[in-house]
Amino acid sequence: MKQIHRKHPQASVEVWAMDEHRIGLKLILRRVWVRKGSHPCIRVQQRYEWISLYGFVHPHSGRTEWLILPTVDIETMNLALAHFAQAMGASHDKHIVLVLDQAG
Repeated sequence: MKQIHRKHPQASVEVWAMDEHRIGLKLILRRVWVRKGSHPCIRVQQRYEWISLYGFVHPHSGRTEWLILPTVDIETMNLALAHFAQAMGASHDKHIVLVLDQAG
């Protein structure tokens, strides 16, 4: 933060945190009646449907900004960051320091 203030003394600086979370359906367990000692043979279609929630929070004020996007990858992350910067009005006069979790 001090480096930003030195380079841009007139700019306002905000610190935000960001994380993403995958939400959706997981494997569905089925129960079946069988005779004691026999092994059940049932077919269950394993379906996985996921969406990702990108959340941004300003700890000092409690303000939040979030997006629901289809996946987590570099292209989608760049889209989320661009949307966040535009929504927060990032510019030469307003800088945002974003704390990430350094996940792969």
